[in-house]
Amino acid sequence: MCQSKGRDCSLILLVFLLPLVTSDLYVHNPRGSNNRLNENTATRTNPNRLFDSQNNDRGGYNVGDATDVAAGNDANKQYQMKYFQSGSGLPGDESYLDIEWTNQHGCGGNEDTSPQKQNCIMILQFMCQDGHVSVPDTDKLRDGVATNTQDYIRPGSLAENEDQKLSRKTNSVKPDRGLQELWEWYDKCNLRERNKGLFTADQKLTTNNGLGYSSAIYTRQNPQGTMRGYECPEERDYYPYWHPTLWKDISILAENRTMCSYHQSNSFNTQPYHECVEMYNPGGKRKHWSRWNNQKDCTNNGGKWVQFSNYLEKAPDYVSEATCVGTRNGMRYIWAIPYDAEDVEKKECLVALEKPDCQEAPWSRSNHLGDGNDGKNLNYRWRLPYFPSVHVQRCVFRMRYNISTDDYDPYHTDSSYNKAGNVKSPVQNNPEIDVGGPSNLQLALNTNQIGRVFQDRSHVFLLRPRHQNIKNGRLFNLNVRGKRGNIVQVYPAVEYDFTPNNLEITEKDMVHIQWTGSNTHNNNAPGGDGDIGDAGEGAEGTDRSNLVQLRRLNDNFPLPFESTTMWNNAEAMWVPYSAPGITAEEVALNMASSGYYRCMTTSRCTEKDNLDYIVETRTKLQNQLNNAPASYEGAVLRFRKGIYNYMCTRNNNFSNRSQKGTITVQ
Repeated sequence: MCQSKGRDCSLILLVFLLPLVTSDLYVHNPRGSNNRLNENTATRTNPNRLFDSQNNDRGGYNVGDATDVAAGNDANKQYQMKYFQSGSGLPGDESYLDIEWTNQHGCGGNEDTSPQKQNCIMILQFMCQDGHVSVPDTDKLRDGVATNTQDYIRPGSLAENEDQKLSRKTNSVKPDRGLQELWEWYDKCNLRERNKGLFTADQKLTTNNGLGYSSAIYTRQNPQGTMRGYECPEERDYYPYWHPTLWKDISILAENRTMCSYHQSNSFNTQPYHECVEMYNPGGKRKHWSRWNNQKDCTNNGGKWVQFSNYLEKAPDYVSEATCVGTRNGMRYIWAIPYDAEDVEKKECLVALEKPDCQEAPWSRSNHLGDGNDGKNLNYRWRLPYFPSVHVQRCVFRMRYNISTDDYDPYHTDSSYNKAGNVKSPVQNNPEIDVGGPSNLQLALNTNQIGRVFQDRSHVFLLRPRHQNIKNGRLFNLNVRGKRGNIVQVYPAVEYDFTPNNLEITEKDMVHIQWTGSNTHNNNAPGGDGDIGDAGEGAEGTDRSNLVQLRRLNDNFPLPFESTTMWNNAEAMWVPYSAPGITAEEVALNMASSGYYRCMTTSRCTEKDNLDYIVETRTKLQNQLNNAPASYEGAVLRFRKGIYNYMCTRNNNFSNRSQKGTITVQ
């Protein structure tokens, strides 16, 4: 297995890793950025802002605006979606968020009943940062206000000291730019030797990272090491990764169920991985990086090969193994060395991650950004985590779409098959094939795209602990997907709709209705591969939504409040403002105005934080919601038995006449 000519035998694990392929993927809930920030153009400004997506430049959604005015350079006026965590780790207290996406090149199916033209796998992941911990701007997870990629300064030599490292970081990270992976993540990737056991076909990877060797920023899919945010290209391109990572696995949607045990057993959620640890000097602090990527080279060069564990969060109240290990409130606690430990001699109490869910990927048609074969949006219902610390978390979601074909064995093709000397790669760039006759025929193949990964990520969102009124029970998120414009103007994004637009629950369940939108979805030139323009109602470039009850889904006239059943059959469990004894009329008013109004009269809204939201004193709401906020923090409601149809009044012209939904309560 290891003795192939020209192969780095220290990395024997890698022969089993699946080479991944990429094709267009767009996440619609939560809104996938596709590296957009706040552009008023149809195309994104910078495809390398935060990550390598490989998507069309037109995809993605702008970061939300909190008011009816574009946030511009004021990050405090951006809106981050705010989801409630699960109430505990026990059954019955789950919070659910429906992930929805489109993928272009097909997925799912099996050889017998619904054969596909390719193999595929979907990887759903997240990472969070404790919002109660004060961190400097160099480390804070954020969307930023500028579309530039963060900077990076390479060390002058491998012998730099801690002060020199800090200087490089401080002069690299800019507070106005977006940040997801930390600077240290990319720096250690750039300084760690690349995995030379990987299949690179006939691609010529850069052999010198400026310090005399080829590092993990150079891969078959990124042979020149283009920087895209602080993402590590090697980690991006391969799953499961053989090195500790910042990301937590949610689910693997596999090409078939037989692969689930492999993916789950190799997930960093539950499988610890090693990393080489070096010190700045004897008795000094740990370096965050090492050149060495295997035990032999690590120990031969004075390093220590340390096993690290992933975790949901730390549990510092438990200071010994005896007090730590166990299960509390449905959560498992372990005693281990966390992947970000400063002191690698010291174990800590960690809240363990669950093994990722794994199931067969939903079927979708090749070369088509559309629904699955059941006519529904491609989706996955994510059980949001519960953090025992009850701290707010700043988080990011990412999804990777990987496709490959059977032109070479994806599990047993390694560096011994790379083009070198007399060795021919099983795939070559633009090969000519002999099919008989006087001429050969050429195939349009690029070996950095035969087995490749594609991804989309959300903007930053918050995971909040449950409010006391909604501490227990199942909670479902009801959101809005899509952006301003008709189908050809927004493509490959989508037009407005509620998501999930057919929610089935029980009387014991709760629903958090919330949405976000931008004031700069103008879709101006350049248009890229599609039409420019922002067809729709109201002020140009603005996303607006509201929610009013319909009698039937094929109606377009909402019911007057006096004829509704939805609001009198709803109990307001939580609203983000003081609202003692909130009435059905006030809930309906708040939803219909996208939070612009809270009360009809001052006598009903005496609390200080409500004084600017009263119908009889506030500037009149514009009838197409132009002066309403683009984003709405919403309310958590509990409904009595019934079927409730609803719609948005603004996005109801010929191009957009389907922003409707149904809540069915058993």
